[in-house]
Amino acid sequence: MITGMPAEDLTGRLLVASPSLKDPNFERSVVLLIAHEPSGALGVVLNRATEVQVEDVLDGWQDFAAQPQVVFEGGPVQPEAAICLARVRPGTSPDGFSRVEGVVGTVDLSASPDAFNGSLDRLRVFAGYAGWDADQLESEIEQGAWLVLDALPGDAFMPQPEDLWSMVLRRQGGMLAALALYPADPQLN
Repeated sequence: MITGMPAEDLTGRLLVASPSLKDPNFERSVVLLIAHEPSGALGVVLNRATEVQVEDVLDGWQDFAAQPQVVFEGGPVQPEAAICLARVRPGTSPDGFSRVEGVVGTVDLSASPDAFNGSLDRLRVFAGYAGWDADQLESEIEQGAWLVLDALPGDAFMPQPEDLWSMVLRRQGGMLAALALYPADPQLN
């Protein structure tokens, strides 16, 4: 975990909402940072599934979609925009794929799905994204709103995305694992 102001590029890392973060857009969210630059940061919320089926909005891509095969709420910025995360098979780097970290990256949805046949392991489509201006994310991390943790290649493609927040915290061990048990509403405890 990084504490204080990050001095490194956080692209490919997870932002896990701390229990104190009460913004309804991000409460108990897990965000994968797709880009982190001096001008700002961009990521997608990995654990907010909708009921909209991928096949209803993107013909041909559903064959690659991870379960559940629905569109996810990627964040509050530009909800009409689609971002597609994909995991490629090891040793492949198809055209239209931009690597974020390891075998995970973004896919150009304007390309034909057939162009990725044999190279895509699975994908997930997000409507909108989470964005931060220059120094905004660093300030939020400094204030304790986010925990910065390592991502695993399967995090973005979990079949039970609603369990991702607690799962990522539990795998950290120690006091961070204990946060996974923090009640959604401590007043009901």
